Amino acid sequence: MSLSDAAVARLKSVAARPEFATARYSVLEEIGRGGMGTVYLAIDEELGREVAIKVPNAAINAILERRLQIEARVLARLEHPGIVPIHDTGRLADGRVFYVMKRVRGRTLREHLGDLPDLTERLRVFERICEPVAFAHAQGIIHRDLKPDNVMVGAFGEVMVMDWGVAKHLSGEAAPLEEHAGEVAAGGTHPGTVIGTRGFMPPEQARGEVDGVDRRADIYSLGAILYLLLTGEPPAPDVDAARAIWRHHELPKPLRAICARSLSADPAGRYESVSAVADDVARYRAGHAVHAYEENVFEQVARVARTYRVAILLVLAYVIMRAAVALTAGW
Repeated sequence: MSLSDAAVARLKSVAARPEFATARYSVLEEIGRGGMGTVYLAIDEELGREVAIKVPNAAINAILERRLQIEARVLARLEHPGIVPIHDTGRLADGRVFYVMKRVRGRTLREHLGDLPDLTERLRVFERICEPVAFAHAQGIIHRDLKPDNVMVGAFGEVMVMDWGVAKHLSGEAAPLEEHAGEVAAGGTHPGTVIGTRGFMPPEQARGEVDGVDRRADIYSLGAILYLLLTGEPPAPDVDAARAIWRHHELPKPLRAICARSLSADPAGRYESVSAVADDVARYRAGHAVHAYEENVFEQVARVARTYRVAILLVLAYVIMRAAVALTAGW
């Protein structure tokens, strides 16, 4: 009797599940797969909670093992509400390393985009994405693969930046094996290619200039995420995204300016920090002038009128009332 394709796939999935040297973790199902590793949903029997466990895809491999260990160390160092916490590390029965982290419930930013029709809410989500990245930068760590698929949005609005597998410490400490680094994107990891995802990585990273990649690379990637939040579409690969955003005339000029500055092809033309990007977005939401855009007099007046229209209307109403009272008294 032959098995159906679904049954065969199910058997393969069960056979591929990791086996632990102890009985602490019970694997339930696969919940994610990337170029470097696979993530499984499991139960921590000691604490009675669901966790996520990441293991390398390949058999014992020194390069993948080293990169997984680096990712675990990065996560352990970055204790922030917007970065998934790590609980444990170890080795499987077959010798492969693994690490255990919090089980994150939610959807990727790309999947969540349709539930964010309001521009103001999209900007708030962007600010929350910036927070953990700014924290990581303060610790000297850059992500290098920021993209919508690496951002999770929970049911209660919580935002977490995921997948720090190609993160780099700017001091050189615990840096990945660059000569073996691969492109982290759908499709897998291929030795000798560029780290990052096309459309979301800056030109210097796309050119493979490893030594020239610093905090401003993540700022470019955040600019590409902001481009997606503003337009509904990611920047097209091999296109000057900083110029492309200006073609979206339906967007306010200050927002286009913020996005364009973040997406500058020249790293020196970008914001000096992630906090500066988030601050400009927050200033726009509050109705203040932004640093990325120089307003003319008419734009200043229009912005102030929009921002303080309630107060202006109240003052006008009061003036009109007083004038009416004065006229009545004069009669």
